[in-house]
Amino acid sequence: MKQAKATLHGNGDLWQTLVVVFLRGGADGLALMPAVGDDDYHRARPFTAVSKTAALKLDDRFGLNPLMNALEPAVKEGALSAVHCVGSGDTTRSHFEAQDLMEHGGHTGGGWLGRFLRFRERASGGALSAVALGQAVPESLRGAPAATAMQSLNDFSFSGGDKFVQSLEQLYGGQTGVFGARARDTFNALGRIRELHAKDYSPANGADYSVDRFARELRLASQLIKARVGVEVITIDLGGWDSHLSQGPLISPLMRRLANGLAAFRRDLGAAMRQTTVVVMSEFGRRVSENSALGTDHGRGGAMFVLGGDGAEGRVIADWPGLKRDALVGPGDLAVTTDFRDVLIPILRRHALDADMAKIFPGHEPRPLGQAAGDA
Repeated sequence: MKQAKATLHGNGDLWQTLVVVFLRGGADGLALMPAVGDDDYHRARPFTAVSKTAALKLDDRFGLNPLMNALEPAVKEGALSAVHCVGSGDTTRSHFEAQDLMEHGGHTGGGWLGRFLRFRERASGGALSAVALGQAVPESLRGAPAATAMQSLNDFSFSGGDKFVQSLEQLYGGQTGVFGARARDTFNALGRIRELHAKDYSPANGADYSVDRFARELRLASQLIKARVGVEVITIDLGGWDSHLSQGPLISPLMRRLANGLAAFRRDLGAAMRQTTVVVMSEFGRRVSENSALGTDHGRGGAMFVLGGDGAEGRVIADWPGLKRDALVGPGDLAVTTDFRDVLIPILRRHALDADMAKIFPGHEPRPLGQAAGDA
């Protein structure tokens, strides 16, 4: 994996799909992406550190946790980019406040994904343009022109059956203007969903999804993308990362679940991954030193991952401050040297060259990825 100081880039194709995976609970970036080349990392975590020989090498400083080895093909093919020391400028240690801030894209109303979908000059605005796979639409999609929460294909249907849908289509399908266009888009999406229902879905390219909820949601995401129902944004949550106690046993299955699910999703989509970008993020990282219960407490800087997309180049981006005591912030946290919005902005530009980032992240002054916080 090569180090780079430029932004992720791409071709700005209109009908790309952005999948945002939120690791709720404050995922430990130093567990997901251990600083195996930094001796201070091993000193800070004598019982829980990942050895340099065990980690999947990303570059001379960082590795991927060996429990995430299912992503090794993506690493070797340059399809996975990783960003360390990432987070927000806010110092809150509240999960809810930090999640709200990230999902709003700062101290502003509405969600950053909602604003992205609303302020694009060209967008589908269709019934399935934004899909939250789960029980509820997240804050990040607040304000979107349309957003649907879905746990299965059955959730996108009318209870009256096909005859009822046909009656609605006859009544509204011929309408003119925006209303008519939206109605026809909805009926087309319903037709595609019915087609998916009519046949058993078989993942492509030998992809093998496990039976956990995260894998099922990624499988459904792949179905929606390949069915061409006009989905532009998909959100998925993977919770349980608050690892104050016995971090290893708690998050080891989560890391496997994350990596195995993403690997199956990537394999299933095949060539369609060129038009699909997956972003993995969390509200904050964890304390650098392990605690007496072999867990880690709430911290600051964490890790983000970007998988797929036509602009992925397998980059490691880290303005690394080091882990010596005088480089840490607060009670012993990894400093935030990259704002999470600076990771998202080039991805959004790849998905829509016409998007106005000042409207999506108001008040934020973008900084190119890899540029240190003190650089001009």
